[in-house]
Amino acid sequence: MIMKTTHFTLFVLTAMLIAASQAAAQQSGFPFKLPKEKPNRPLSAAMERNYSLWSAPRPEHNELYSQFKYTELKGFDYNGHDGTISRRDPSKVIFANGKYYVWYTKRHTPTPPQGADASTDTIPSSDWDLCDIWYATSKDGFVWEEQGIAIPRPPKPNVGWRSVSTTDILQWKGRYYLYYQGFMEASGKRGDDCPVAVSYADSPDGPWTPHNEIVIPNGGEGEWDQYSIHDPYPLVYKGRIYLYYKSDFDGDPNLVRMQGLAIADDPLGPFEKHPLNPVINSGHETTLFPFKKGIAALVIRDGNEHSTVQYAEDGVNFEIASITQMMPNAGGPFIPDAFTDTEYGRGITWGISHFTTVTTWKQNHAVLTRFDCDLSLDVDDPVMKRSHIYWKPEMYYRLGLTKQQRQRAAESTKKLNQQAEAK
Repeated sequence: MIMKTTHFTLFVLTAMLIAASQAAAQQSGFPFKLPKEKPNRPLSAAMERNYSLWSAPRPEHNELYSQFKYTELKGFDYNGHDGTISRRDPSKVIFANGKYYVWYTKRHTPTPPQGADASTDTIPSSDWDLCDIWYATSKDGFVWEEQGIAIPRPPKPNVGWRSVSTTDILQWKGRYYLYYQGFMEASGKRGDDCPVAVSYADSPDGPWTPHNEIVIPNGGEGEWDQYSIHDPYPLVYKGRIYLYYKSDFDGDPNLVRMQGLAIADDPLGPFEKHPLNPVINSGHETTLFPFKKGIAALVIRDGNEHSTVQYAEDGVNFEIASITQMMPNAGGPFIPDAFTDTEYGRGITWGISHFTTVTTWKQNHAVLTRFDCDLSLDVDDPVMKRSHIYWKPEMYYRLGLTKQQRQRAAESTKKLNQQAEAK
């Protein structure tokens, strides 16, 4: 009886000490030293997210957080930036034959884009109209040498007779495949009619043999991708070809842009669109890479979740992993394990992207650029991990009010003065 009483007394005392400790923790303020693990105390919704949504409570410890830095590339001529030459939408960068390779959309036309109604067989409607797929090589990733056309526009009525653009590369069982959008009419005539086509070669230098068949068709009538499948982007994942793509839907001019997925066991198809499409609810150009056991995505511009890096361990169900800024447009990263069916992706540190706001809209064209970042398990760059970036006032003033917005502000002030005079 005495022993039972002693045990009960010890139990009660222990419970009281634990309760007292918890009460003390609840009554005291949040710790000065930010805990690396979620503390055992009541938390606000914001602090709950800090430990449940993000992989680390501090952004610099988040492996999928990075700033991006840009470097002007050497080796490309743009005809004085008059809008007649454009290079855009680069592929992933690969390393072969002792050098880097990149493929991209190139337009060289007598005039800059003139819109769909003014377009002809020689005058482009848009920056990606009347284009071919070109490629360039580099020994260091900064200075490039243009090698020529990889994929020319095929003769009518083959897929892409009007324009071939927005290509990406796949290596599969010793052979190379270039996927691209094939336009059968001028862009803007009817919502970018451009299903996915493919060509293949035994060398990154070609020659490329066109498959001359649509490998990923537009969706059926009334489906989200009925008019366009943009930015085909293949990765090897789980022993299969995961090809991600973007589509515009919901009707012009209020287009919604989201990302879909099609999967195949052979580069020439058949590709099966995933039943959960769209798998990413935001973003513009498509940029993804193997990371750890899953796939990470750079979700730039457009949509509720723009300017985020996202991650899906199954390659399908993406969640936000970080929020950042100045992400690469149409980023084509150098991904050493893009096609190795890696069991644990290592991430990326650099790639090629494009800028489209080079001069004026009347001289509309794009230029290729290099971006660098730290989204790699093998690099620890504190500068890339900074979360506070300062811009000069000129940067903000460039984003100033339009003429209409200034007029609205003036009218608002005028209305206030009229109301004051009426009193």
